[in-house]
Amino acid sequence: MGILMIPDRQDGVDAVRCGCCSWKNPGCMILESLMSKEPTKHSERPAERSSERRSFLTRFNAGAASIAALAMGGLAMAQVKSAPAGRFEPARHDKDDWMDQIPGKHRLVVDTTSEDGFRDALLFASNFMLANRNDYGLQNQDVAVIVVARHLSTQYGFNNDMWAKYGASFAGPPPAGAQAKEPPKTNPQATSLAALSTQGVQFAVCSMATRRLAGQIARAVSGNTDAIFAELGANLVSNARLVPAGIVAVNRAQERGYTFVHA
Repeated sequence: MGILMIPDRQDGVDAVRCGCCSWKNPGCMILESLMSKEPTKHSERPAERSSERRSFLTRFNAGAASIAALAMGGLAMAQVKSAPAGRFEPARHDKDDWMDQIPGKHRLVVDTTSEDGFRDALLFASNFMLANRNDYGLQNQDVAVIVVARHLSTQYGFNNDMWAKYGASFAGPPPAGAQAKEPPKTNPQATSLAALSTQGVQFAVCSMATRRLAGQIARAVSGNTDAIFAELGANLVSNARLVPAGIVAVNRAQERGYTFVHA
């Protein structure tokens, strides 16, 4: 249906009469709808449309670039976080090379810090050797075993001559309320030590604890600590050696592939 808009004046005010109405109607809904519509895109100027398109594309490209930068940054951070760390490799020292010179396909280090612990360690070492021979068909040279004597088990790393001379200091005072006993004249574990030595078991004796014992003996016999320390170091049990510290030997043995057991 065509719409006829006829200009008119009413009370000195311009009015429009709708051709579809039979009377002057300044508030005609059709007219209001038509008059309130914004210009269509066809009425926009080409220059304005082109400028708006350029502005939109500029904003779009800037936003896309920002998103891409964030994504690439996140990917780079993820790659840095997920990169595997280099495998730890312990430093090697000449003082510890003797541990690699012990032949064996299997390695075990037993740490001891007390009289009872040292006795148990000898039992553990014996069982380890026996089981590998009987059930795996291995020979003594196929297993490497180190028993560490440190702290309160250090004295068991010395031979019978030292026990005969310094047994009272090695044994220490009796427990409170207990009757004093004759100090031992031989190493209480001498028999087991000899048997394991013939099978290739090695013993690491703590040098720091040995010096402590040398000081105790020196005070008891009015001797010289350095001289007694040297004497003890020269009278170790078979297959034994002084190491800088028992706790260090425990650490170095594990770094060289020895399985750790504490007795």
